[in-house]
Amino acid sequence: MKSCCPSYFRSLLALRIFPFALSFLPALHALAADKLIGSPAPEWQVTNWLSSPSLQLKDLRGKVVLIRWWTAPDCPYCKATAPALNEFYETFHPRGLKVIGLYHHKYNSPLDLASVKEFSQNFGFKFPVAIDTDWKTLRRWWLDGHPRAWTSVTFLLDRQGIIRHIHPGGEYVKGDKDYAAMKDKIEELLAEK
Repeated sequence: MKSCCPSYFRSLLALRIFPFALSFLPALHALAADKLIGSPAPEWQVTNWLSSPSLQLKDLRGKVVLIRWWTAPDCPYCKATAPALNEFYETFHPRGLKVIGLYHHKYNSPLDLASVKEFSQNFGFKFPVAIDTDWKTLRRWWLDGHPRAWTSVTFLLDRQGIIRHIHPGGEYVKGDKDYAAMKDKIEELLAEK
């Protein structure tokens, strides 16, 4: 006697497995990030520096460099992380930390530099911000060849330009473990000479 069709069982199985599989997504992103740790960061291809002359990554050798991709204020992760970026800049810049914000445009409307400057000011960014046009650097550093859920990634480079820590996207805010991990790694890298 058949009580139900095989497709019912497949659907039931999918409904039970899908949430379980999603729980592994952060671990997969962390594993992908771990493969990049210890490798030299490629030069970036960015334009339209705000509040700074044009910078090249090679010119920042000798500094610990935190690079965060962000987008407009309606990105909840960017908005939530902005205070941490500002705090890291204020606290650690005098000791040799260089914070760089790379804006990546996610809208169908044309990129408006005045709006990006306004977004940056609204977030309170006092550190250099540039435009990652067509996501050239984001693709090269993070997206090419890898399925990634987040584009709001943060890279932390040591004084030789080697990738030493990656926050694979989303937010980090004061009091959470991702914030603590980023702060600890910044302090560790600044202590190395």
